[in-house]
Amino acid sequence: MAAKSSIPNRAVIEQMVRASVYAKAGRPAPTTVAGPNPLLVNVSARHCHLSPEAVEALFGKGHELTPMKWLYQDGQYAAKESVTLVGPRSRVISNLRILGPCRPLNQVELAYTDGISLGFDIPLRASGEIEGTPGCMLMGPNGFFKMEQGVIRALRHVHMHPDDAEFYGVKHKDMMRLKIGGPCAISLDEMLVRVDPSFKLEVHIDTDEGNACNLRPDTPVELVK
Repeated sequence: MAAKSSIPNRAVIEQMVRASVYAKAGRPAPTTVAGPNPLLVNVSARHCHLSPEAVEALFGKGHELTPMKWLYQDGQYAAKESVTLVGPRSRVISNLRILGPCRPLNQVELAYTDGISLGFDIPLRASGEIEGTPGCMLMGPNGFFKMEQGVIRALRHVHMHPDDAEFYGVKHKDMMRLKIGGPCAISLDEMLVRVDPSFKLEVHIDTDEGNACNLRPDTPVELVK
């Protein structure tokens, strides 16, 4: 039987690098939970996912998204490209960031307060579940793209590798609870579990939720079943 490697996995190495960066800046490192991988809780600002057809309509024939910043999940990035969203009251959100790579469907993810400002009645949905949701108009440098549906408030969720799911005793599409400490401590229920071998342990909450608890890099967090 081969000896177990003592080399930390990639997620642990990334967490060590983050901790070093925070230490040099004189700030506490993000809190982690004991387990096979470090836990990160990130605020997901409003953004959109687009199909290749939508990108071409907005930016021109043959245009491909250009990575600007790589995200924590492997292969995911914030693109240099952004669009303007036109709401039902002709109110707009400019510089709505596109996240890549392209997907088969078009989806806009907003916070609840964004919906109030724009005049949307935004349903709370898991990513990809867009049937019966409102649509919108997107505007880019090359033209317009009309989305018949796909505007949602994304259900808070946690990305998990199967090893993490085993540690927490959960399976794909289960619900968990995120306990957030600090002076604005809150508990967020109905945290959707998403399990895939490509995932790293990461919670996504929206800007409303992040602001409500004043989430900071040193805020203590805990996932519970």
